[in-house]
Amino acid sequence: MQNRVLVLDKNRQPLMPCHPARARELLREGKAAVFRRFPFTVILKHREGGDKQELTEKLDPGSKTTGMVLVALFARRGPTAIWAAELEHRGAAIRKSLEQRCGHRRHRRGNLRYREPRFDNRTRPEGWLPPSLQHRVDTTLTWVARCCRWAPVTRLSQELVKFDLQAMQNPEISGTEYQQGTLFGYEVKEYLLEKWGRTCVYCDAENMPLEVDHIHPKGNGGTDRVSNLAVACRDCNQEKSQQPLDLFLKTGKGRRRRMQANAKAFAGKDAKKIARRKIHEETRLQRIRSQAKAPLKDAAAVNSTRWALYTALQQTELPVETGSGGRTKWNRSQQRYPKAHWIDAACAGTSGATVRLNPNHRPMQIGAKGHGERQRARLDKNGFPVGHKTVTKFSWGFQTGDMVMAVVPNGKFAGTHLGRVAIRARPSFALSTAAFEKPFDVHPKYMTILHRSDGYVYN
Repeated sequence: MQNRVLVLDKNRQPLMPCHPARARELLREGKAAVFRRFPFTVILKHREGGDKQELTEKLDPGSKTTGMVLVALFARRGPTAIWAAELEHRGAAIRKSLEQRCGHRRHRRGNLRYREPRFDNRTRPEGWLPPSLQHRVDTTLTWVARCCRWAPVTRLSQELVKFDLQAMQNPEISGTEYQQGTLFGYEVKEYLLEKWGRTCVYCDAENMPLEVDHIHPKGNGGTDRVSNLAVACRDCNQEKSQQPLDLFLKTGKGRRRRMQANAKAFAGKDAKKIARRKIHEETRLQRIRSQAKAPLKDAAAVNSTRWALYTALQQTELPVETGSGGRTKWNRSQQRYPKAHWIDAACAGTSGATVRLNPNHRPMQIGAKGHGERQRARLDKNGFPVGHKTVTKFSWGFQTGDMVMAVVPNGKFAGTHLGRVAIRARPSFALSTAAFEKPFDVHPKYMTILHRSDGYVYN
């Protein structure tokens, strides 16, 4: 259930990843040394070159998380996933920061002084993407390059498109085979599950099989457009049948089930919360109608970056395989694998139809944190400076973002902790670990560096 250990020869050329037990044996016998902690990589002291199998790096790009997996083509076992990771992007944080900076700038220009308008001569280069979207492409390419540097990757595979929006809006479009076959249904349903949060839109049921339902019944003139489709449990779908949406929400069993669930959930609670819940139920009709026409932001983000990523992967001069999200889900369901980002990456493209993996495999979790900020002044809510940050980047040999091991001898946090450190001007650094929700203070004399800051946090 563990990732294979990446291996380099004495000239730092990548070899085939080995089993963790074999890596421990090499380290114990002194034949190898630790080259990198995250991902764990060893370098051989005397060996040069070696036999290599075909190794494919497969990607499942997402708006929030990108799945990555290395699939080796073994002679006896066939395609097998030997290393997996899930990369969490920080596009939402970048967008929030840019919006805050824009608000501060707008406030200062509108309330302090008048400035003559300037001629807008700022032009965007061809292929320009917003910073929050460009970040997704850049971080994914960074890890593609790292995997190619530490493993003998011979091919690349990418899920080129999450949802084919054009095909879903016009199913009769010709020229693509899957739009008329089974994969078209997978493309549409996966989109609807993501859009409606994988819950029944009529009774909020979840963790159960959901079916595609026409909001405006097809027998009454409804169309097959995605804006007229939703997901519902079997009971609600069968009961609604040809009823109009407003009539079903007032008289259907789904309403009674929701009211019974609300009565149990709000038993013994004050009347204000119950009243707010009733108002929420009354607005369900408006919410369904408005959300039905709203596009899925995550799908738009993925579709905006797919070709930029594909073009960059082609520049690596390695063969690049592509596949749609419908093909990925088809491969995963046929092999009865659970849904996960790294499993979707392994099942991407036609090569994912027969891939061997352990569903209990523990992928490495990678979180993008950035390399700090250039802003030196702390701002108030109106964008005016209220203080300045220290210019010190290193303190006691540490810098913010280092992965450290802290052995605290006594106190509330006594014990051994692994986490990410944030330096301060005083010798009391903040340590963030997975075991505690909030960072806690640790003196740097109790810390040992495991991995230097590279803009990511690992688990």
